[in-house]
Amino acid sequence: MNKKEFLSTIFKPDNFSNDDLETILDQFQEHHFKKNENLFRLGYTASHYYFMESGFARSYVVDLDGNNVTSKFFTAGDIVIDWHSFFLKKPTKETTQALSDIKCWKIKFEDFMKLFHIEAFREVGRTRLVQNYFELKHHSVSMVTDEAKDRYLELMKDKPELIHNVPLKHIATYLGITDTSLSRIRKELANSGL
Repeated sequence: MNKKEFLSTIFKPDNFSNDDLETILDQFQEHHFKKNENLFRLGYTASHYYFMESGFARSYVVDLDGNNVTSKFFTAGDIVIDWHSFFLKKPTKETTQALSDIKCWKIKFEDFMKLFHIEAFREVGRTRLVQNYFELKHHSVSMVTDEAKDRYLELMKDKPELIHNVPLKHIATYLGITDTSLSRIRKELANSGL
């Protein structure tokens, strides 16, 4: 897809004047990451964010025992941003890594601020922020209240493309379980026809 085709799926043309849409699209630059490259590094202060057109990425932290724990996955159409770092200019507490080759559209903070006078642009940003908050809240509550199998089934429903395209060890840490437990859950589901 070209820039206009892809970004028009995010900034719906019906919601913007032609001039505003062109102004918005002009601020985004095509960017590519190779598998295993970092989009954001621990301790880095984010000066930009990305809309992913294709590929897979994850954010992760290293816990106190030195274990690498996935905190979020990103797929096509997602915004890859460290909200805290981008807006408050604080160092990131996570690393965001490409799990495949990625094509995305990048905007710098300065260019983002140039667009803030466009009401519909602000609304898209507000909606994305609220969605991100609810996803994070839901995941944190689910880690306490739901069985691992149910968390896995929900991930399969919400982001089925992850299951066949990212290492299972990352999915296991995202679900808060071991690789062995995930293998057992997958075997049980396969035996039951799911």
